Amino acid sequence: MLVTCSEMSAAERVFFSGDRSPEPWMDEAGRLCAVAILDFFPTAARARVFCGRGNNGGDALVVARWLKREGWWVDVILSDGAEGLSPLARKKFAEWEEEPLPSRSCVGVEGRPLVLVDGLVGIGAKGELRGTIRDLAAAMNAARRKESGTTFAIDLPSGFDADLGVAGPDAVVADVTLAITAAKTGFVADGAENTVGRIIEIPLEIPLTSGDASRRCLFPSNLRPRFPRRDFDTHKGNAGRAVIVAGSKGLTGAAVLSALGASHGGAGLVTICVPDEIYGIVAAKAPPEVMVRPYRDGAEVRDLTADVFVVGPGLGSSLVEGIEALLIEETRPVVIDADALNFLARRPGGMTAFAGPRLLTPHPGEMARLTGGPTGEGRAALAGRFAAEHGITLLLKGARTVITTPGRALEFNTTGHPGMASGGMGDVLTGLCAALIGQGLDPHDAACLGSWLLGRAAELARRDLGVAAESITAPLVADRIGAALLALQTPGTP
Repeated sequence: MLVTCSEMSAAERVFFSGDRSPEPWMDEAGRLCAVAILDFFPTAARARVFCGRGNNGGDALVVARWLKREGWWVDVILSDGAEGLSPLARKKFAEWEEEPLPSRSCVGVEGRPLVLVDGLVGIGAKGELRGTIRDLAAAMNAARRKESGTTFAIDLPSGFDADLGVAGPDAVVADVTLAITAAKTGFVADGAENTVGRIIEIPLEIPLTSGDASRRCLFPSNLRPRFPRRDFDTHKGNAGRAVIVAGSKGLTGAAVLSALGASHGGAGLVTICVPDEIYGIVAAKAPPEVMVRPYRDGAEVRDLTADVFVVGPGLGSSLVEGIEALLIEETRPVVIDADALNFLARRPGGMTAFAGPRLLTPHPGEMARLTGGPTGEGRAALAGRFAAEHGITLLLKGARTVITTPGRALEFNTTGHPGMASGGMGDVLTGLCAALIGQGLDPHDAACLGSWLLGRAAELARRDLGVAAESITAPLVADRIGAALLALQTPGTP
């Protein structure tokens, strides 16, 4: 669930009200934060760790000690000096100082990436940043901008109202927020993603006494149980048959990218149905394990053996005869994307009741066309209302993708980076979601898993290839879906 800062503080007060010492939880929180940072930067780098006087600073000092142990060059900046630290934080500062410096960390310091760790203030802070804390937050932002630093915020970015999702003056701009125990309500507010960035769960076993269970962030802890474990005798025929209706003249890549998403997502059999005029092009470009078939009308497609259909990527402005019936009347699940969404937006009378499960995956422009223009609603409210009105699952794309189905919790994706703002990512996602539906997931869980896996694959592509985020392309992301799935299946990974 999502919690407010006061709800999280109340849970902590109850949990630590007896003789239970907070120190083991601080040590574990700091260790897990360090594990998350090391996942993004597996080779020793430079770190500047900014610490306030309280427990948030203590968590950051534990992070500093773990990074130092891993051979990082670590500078610690204390807002109030060592004498201003709380007793527990002062103990963690001493442990950081006493941690031996590995000899390998003394060479090549300037050639290493810069990581900034924000441990200035925690959930108990109120109002705008002031004095030294505000100066240090501004210094962090300047280093992020001028030195290409990557900022990790512990629990919340300092100066960010985690209840309302509003950043105050000089609030820390985080690339990654390490949410301890639970994500805060403001993390998913419209526009908050530019301050919060990627969200990683730091799971501590502190029972929550209250919160908003109608909304939640997607984390491995709540996604891992949804992914089915295959029986040993699984074969391609029961691993999901996905049929993709995609492509048109000049838009052949969309069909291939959707097939890549489906294939890497574990579909047992993938078939692309394309118009005659582009059959040769798509057949030459498609992965070798994917079947390519020319089609003349939607009836041919519906006659195929399929567990799930994809309709829309690269179809162009007009649909051939029978595709409308596939969209509306087919009882099997259909993932509707791109030009098929635009067709529904133009359809006389608008959308109607669908005969079977439907997952719609619009980007903001397509969503505006489906709704007839801007509505003035926030993304989450708009998505929830639209899905309820039409009885569908909706995946509303964006930096914080929203997934909603009537009767289910509203869910927000947490993975990915700005390098995903390039053509073809949505085509890969559509095929990936179809593969998951074909393996037995309902459209809602498939959309949640697909969204998280695509973002995680983009992160792994950037890390493993050692390239800038801006250079990441859709095929590179598709190639990392398997690695993202392995990360999801491996407890303890971010």
